[in-house]
Amino acid sequence: MTQWIEIGILTDIPLRGARTVQIEGQKEIAVFRTGDGEVFALVNECPHKKGPLSQGIVHGHSVACPLHNWNIALRTGEAQGEDKGCTPTIAVKLEGDRVLLALPERVEEAA
Repeated sequence: MTQWIEIGILTDIPLRGARTVQIEGQKEIAVFRTGDGEVFALVNECPHKKGPLSQGIVHGHSVACPLHNWNIALRTGEAQGEDKGCTPTIAVKLEGDRVLLALPERVEEAA
């Protein structure tokens, strides 16, 4: 059974922007809000050079890594275009204006 944790309200996340959350024992999570109001969550690391995706530019349903401009699909975490790689996604849902994340099974911290 999925455990959900509340991380704030929808307006805490800027349109076409992100905020980060830290869950004990997990890698940092970036929570994105697109221009059309959808919310997505990814581990806050580009699969290329581990750039902080939360600092990237959100366009459509993608985010551009701030280090090397790789475009990452927010829904799947997959690099787009000719780039290859994938960032883990985290399930997210809205209950009214509350934003909830599914507790990840365990995305281990890098050593």
